[in-house]
Amino acid sequence: MARPNDMFGDLTGKVITITGGSRGLGKEMAFAFSRLGAHVVIASRKKENCEALAEEIMKETGIEALPAECHVGEWDQCDALFEKVIDHFGKCDVLINNAGMSPLYNSLPEVSPELFDKVLNVNLRGPFRLSARFGEQMVKDGSGSIINVSSVAASQPSPHEAPYGAAKAGLHSLTQSFSRAYAPKVRVNCIMPGPFLTDISDAWSEATHESLKALPLGRGGNPNEIVGAALYFASEASSFTTGAVLKIDGGLIASPS
Repeated sequence: MARPNDMFGDLTGKVITITGGSRGLGKEMAFAFSRLGAHVVIASRKKENCEALAEEIMKETGIEALPAECHVGEWDQCDALFEKVIDHFGKCDVLINNAGMSPLYNSLPEVSPELFDKVLNVNLRGPFRLSARFGEQMVKDGSGSIINVSSVAASQPSPHEAPYGAAKAGLHSLTQSFSRAYAPKVRVNCIMPGPFLTDISDAWSEATHESLKALPLGRGGNPNEIVGAALYFASEASSFTTGAVLKIDGGLIASPS
């Protein structure tokens, strides 16, 4: 039986693809996996950001990081990302569907078809297509892990994130269906983050920042605090875990509204 340090501590030779990988939680995960020896594929819409982070990671760790321009809301670009990873590395051990978006809108009646479709495409359709392509390959290869990243909006959406919350709730459903479709070779799980203090939080109002003090843990999450959950699902430590949704929110959902 593997010891705990064996299960968590070495990802040498693994290939991990991260969408939304050039910033925020994706960037933290990319650095963490690279420091443990994994090759990371950094995918996002902005090619220059992917290339800059890949260079930074390789300079620090000496491990190859592959930048990959990809808009996950576009079906053909999801296919192109899959083909690029397989052509370059020959495999993918872990897929992390981390890319997401939640545009602001003034009121629910003012949500346009274009905005609604954009939110559903990035947060739900893209993870579906990527999970299907990478998951089938993982089954052929004999093992793999898919990690979806949702949001507490899937369980407690505000009026200002209705399409986003619906898409993330759908991602929970995909987690369960894919976990059954690709069992027993591939594990499919989901991380459900609460308020994390990434670069996006710089745009939050003072009232929003103040409200974080009401959480049971009294603060927002630091980006590196997502790493433990990602490492758990990516490694053999979670070998008997699939179809799970792990809430990492400082107690937000458990606290009074």
